[in-house]
Amino acid sequence: MVDVGTITRADLSEAVYAEVGLSRHESAQLVDLVLEEVSKALIAGEQVKLSSFGSFSVRAKNERIGRNPKTGQEVPILPRRVLMFRASHTLKDNISAGMAGKPLPPPRPDDNEDGE
Repeated sequence: MVDVGTITRADLSEAVYAEVGLSRHESAQLVDLVLEEVSKALIAGEQVKLSSFGSFSVRAKNERIGRNPKTGQEVPILPRRVLMFRASHTLKDNISAGMAGKPLPPPRPDDNEDGE
């Protein structure tokens, strides 16, 4: 697979600057504000749905017994909260089209952000 790099906050800010026409400083503030709001919602246990992109949610995992793969010794795995992402059908279709070198399909009117 071809390594295409990583998108950073700076890249997102630059894209907002180029597309929207805000100053670079305002674009960076906007990106930071959006990411901060998404983070706050997830920390509060809320689900975040971004149309045509996907849904982020936090799931609580109970304590369980795991096994050290090296020694085989049983080890308790503490309860924790994990971040989950479920891609929308539109995002999945766009990724599939991009992998096949095809032009992106038009938006689907029946797109469900839950990815179901």
